[in-house]
Amino acid sequence: MHAELTDRMLIRQLIDDWVVYSDSGDSERFRALWHDDGYMMATWTQGPADQFVEMRRRVFMSGATSILHFQGGHAAQLAGDRAIAQTKMQILQRAAVEGVLCDVLCTGRFYDFLERRSGRWGMVLRQPIYEKDRLDPLDPRQAPALDAALLGSFPDGYRHLAYLQARLGYAVKQDMPGLRGAAVEALYARGRRWLAGERGHPKDW
Repeated sequence: MHAELTDRMLIRQLIDDWVVYSDSGDSERFRALWHDDGYMMATWTQGPADQFVEMRRRVFMSGATSILHFQGGHAAQLAGDRAIAQTKMQILQRAAVEGVLCDVLCTGRFYDFLERRSGRWGMVLRQPIYEKDRLDPLDPRQAPALDAALLGSFPDGYRHLAYLQARLGYAVKQDMPGLRGAAVEALYARGRRWLAGERGHPKDW
C-alpha cells in the first residue's frame, strides 16, 4: 500500500509540474517530464515531445497568444509500471479573434499514458479530451463577427478554441475526443490495452 501511494503521489506531481512548467516557459524542466518517445496530441499540434516543447517555447516567447492551464480532480489507474491518469482541466487561450481581443475557455480532461522506466515515472502519450468551451471578448461592449460556417465546421467540444487557433494560422485537428462518442470510447480502449501490457506505442494503436 505504501508503494502504491508513493506512485500515486509521484504521478500527480508529474501532472501538476506539466502545467506549471509548460505555462511558465520552463522548457528544460518541461521536457524532463516526458520519456524519450513521449508524444503530445493537441488541437493545434501533434508530434514528439521534443517538437511540442519547442513549439510551446515559441508560443510563450512570441506573446502573440497566451495559453494557460488549470487543473482539478484527478484519478489514476495503476498496473505495475504503467498507469493511466485522468485529470480535469481547463485551457484558457487569449488572442485577437476577428479584430477583438478574446478569451476562450475550454473544459475537459487530460488523459495520460504513463510508464515507470529505470525507476522514474514519465509521460508516454498525452491526449486531451475536449468537453465544452466558450468565447468571451475582454471588452463586453464588443463582439467579434464570427464566420458561422467556419465555427460550425469544428467539433462541439472545442469549436471556439479551434476557431481562435485557425485564425492564428494553425491547422486544427478535427477528430479529437469529446465527452461522448466513438473517439473517446476508442481512447478508453487504448487505455485498457496500455494497462494490460500491450507492446508498442499507444499513439500507433
